[in-house]
This record gives sequence, C-alpha cells and structure tokens, in this order.
Amino acid sequence: MPDTTVTAPATPETDARIRASFAQQAMMETIGATLEDVTQGQVVISVPVQDQFRQQQGVAHAGLVFTLGDNAAGYAALSVMPPGVEVMTVEMKINMLAPGQGRLIAEGRVLKPGRRLVIVAADVWSEDATGVRKHVAALQGTMIPVTL
Repeated sequence: MPDTTVTAPATPETDARIRASFAQQAMMETIGATLEDVTQGQVVISVPVQDQFRQQQGVAHAGLVFTLGDNAAGYAALSVMPPGVEVMTVEMKINMLAPGQGRLIAEGRVLKPGRRLVIVAADVWSEDATGVRKHVAALQGTMIPVTL
C-alpha cells in the first residue's frame, strides 16, 4: 500500500472510479452532496445544510455531519485501493465540536492503509456565506477492503 502521508494526485483511473461510485450513491444525491476533490489518500465532499436536514434548533443534524464525514473518509480509503476492491465502514467514532450551519465541508484522509484494514479520519467544517469556517466534527474509524 502506498504511503499517504504526502498527498499525491490521484491517477485518472482512481479519480474516475471514485467519481463514478459517488454518482451511484443515492444518499449523497438525496442530501445534495458534491464531490469536491480527490487525491491519493484524501477526499473532500461538501453539502449545503438544507432545511430538511436541520435538527430542532435549526442547525445541521448530527446524522448529516456523520454521513458526510463517513463518506469522505470512505472515499479516501477507496483512493488507495486497487481496481476491483471496494471499502465498507467497520466502525466510526465522531466528536461533535460545534453546531454546523451554511455549508458543510468534509475532508477525509487515510491515516494508515492496509490490506485488511484501513484507518481513516475526517474533519467536518461549517462555512458561512462569507467563507468563514468553523470546525464542527472530528471522526476516526476503520474501513475494510471488500470485493463485491
């Protein structure tokens, strides 16, 4: 497995594979998410916080924040897998740090790639209309390579 401590551009094949997979994911379409960037070992996904994904106090529901972070981390793991191998979440921990509003941006990354397990992390940021960001969540988890 490649060392992902230094970010390298994803190969065109890897970029295309991740974008095709993302396009097939109904959950990402439902929440209005956009795949922003793919590099080897890192993926960025964003989503506007729409009214139907807010909790009772008017901020992003934790389920939306988790979904976004989990997907960014999962696609980061997929970016270091060979063709024909997918990944699935084994476990994921989240620390909610602040309420999210405006647009959410999840930056997923591979901490340690492996053949049996891939350790991942993601940070989720809230961005307001002026571009000011606030750190709203930190996730860490484990992905498992699978062939479907």
